[in-house]
Amino acid sequence: VRSPTEGVLGREKRRPTMRWSLRLRAEARRLSTLAEKAPAEVVPNLIHGEWVASESGGVIPVVNPATGRVVRYVPESSPAEFERAVASARAAFESWREVSVSRRSRVMLEYQRLIRESEEELVASIVEENGKTIADARGDIFRGLEVVEQCCALGSHLMGETLGNVATGVDTSSFRQPLGVCAGVAPFNFPAMIPLWMFPVATTCGNTYILKPSEKVPTAATILARLALEAGLPPGVLNVVHGSKPVVDAVCDDPAIRAVSFVGGNAAGEYIFDRATRNGKRCQANLGAKNHAVVLPDADKEAALNALAAASMGAAGQRCMALSVAVFVGEAQDWIPDLADKCSRLVVGDGADPRTDVGPLITRAALDRAEGLVADALDAGATLVLDGRSPPGLAPDGNFLGPTLLDRVAPDSPAYLNELFAPVLSCTRVDSLDEAIALVNANPYGNGTAVFTASGAAARKFVHDIDVGQVGVNVPIPVPLPFFSFTGSRASIRGDLHFYGKHGVTFYTQTKTVTTNWKPLDPANAPTAQPNTAMPTMRN
Repeated sequence: VRSPTEGVLGREKRRPTMRWSLRLRAEARRLSTLAEKAPAEVVPNLIHGEWVASESGGVIPVVNPATGRVVRYVPESSPAEFERAVASARAAFESWREVSVSRRSRVMLEYQRLIRESEEELVASIVEENGKTIADARGDIFRGLEVVEQCCALGSHLMGETLGNVATGVDTSSFRQPLGVCAGVAPFNFPAMIPLWMFPVATTCGNTYILKPSEKVPTAATILARLALEAGLPPGVLNVVHGSKPVVDAVCDDPAIRAVSFVGGNAAGEYIFDRATRNGKRCQANLGAKNHAVVLPDADKEAALNALAAASMGAAGQRCMALSVAVFVGEAQDWIPDLADKCSRLVVGDGADPRTDVGPLITRAALDRAEGLVADALDAGATLVLDGRSPPGLAPDGNFLGPTLLDRVAPDSPAYLNELFAPVLSCTRVDSLDEAIALVNANPYGNGTAVFTASGAAARKFVHDIDVGQVGVNVPIPVPLPFFSFTGSRASIRGDLHFYGKHGVTFYTQTKTVTTNWKPLDPANAPTAQPNTAMPTMRN
């Protein structure tokens, strides 16, 4: 396994308690102390095909969440550096838009090959900076790679429409054209997959791109950008600018940027959507979630419990499609102890250890927040079935929380109202499928849900009545393959066009419609001497 940078020069919601605020400030002081001691590299920006060291002087430490060690820094890129990236993208667009769809697709064909060859390098970077297990890091890469594979044949989605003879001698056709410079703000929880949802689709559509990776996990995006250059993306077609909120603000404000993509938490997503759209940009923003799994008593018990354990605890619960609420219907409520037993056998540890099932949370603040919400849920009346707090035998500076199971969690419980983004599953109990559907629909989020049942009639009723954008039937995390689009709904998205698939192409293109009039050379169609100022109707 190569070094994560070989060859290369917040999602958390605020919890308004004094305890959490004090711990957040303490973590900032701790990271500042580590930053002073650690002789780590600063990740460069990519501007016009060159890896450029930032001259801003400000840096942000990148911390291995399993050890608490600073492994590198990202720069707080300056406004001038961001403007150079925008200027590069604007200049590159003039030539890139003229490159044929076939040639752009062949770049993606080469790109997917290079990603496969560089999998171990990408895995190492994700495990080190995000804390994912090795297997989960591979899944992160593969789900992004599937989008790149679709970009190899994106021409079918880019096709327009034609209708001949809409009136005598008049034909109308429409076709898709690229927007220009686009930008993406990526989250920490999928260092490879989410960037690959963004710029491959945009650039294959003929746009140029500016990517701002999460400052917590910059290396995977840096590797992916390097591979994109090797695959044949010309200088300026893809630029990478690191930083925090000032760079995000620049993305939202720069008039040259036509569209902005974002995945992350609600506060940041609402802010970006509002600021970008007020500046006249398209914006697609995938936000938070509260994904419910409904378990009926006729379900395959072992399969359902295995799915619940994996989908709630995998990636330490840091997935926007993680199952965070299990709704047990009727006699299925008796399965909760067995679910706790399965979760208790999951191994907590450093993701670099192949034996690990559940890695660390991304920051100490995320850990403190999750533990605080568990404590608040217990104070509100929930029952602690499995306590994963302070797992023994792990690095003291790691951000570890073991699988935690809460039972009898009410809809007004802090654990239910907040997206924990942690390996914590809240269990609720209802008597009927109708009650379960009503509970899910009363929640404001609409990212994903699942039902576990052996009844086709029950499954059909659930699918028909549920008000959630992505539904699984005996599938715990129903993220669509890129033949389709990621279709979260309600409070889980801002904007009406989704990521990848047909929606992704529509988001990154604009439709031009052309109407042509070539009347037959017939004396009856000769122009009259007097212009007709009435609304043209094309009746003939």
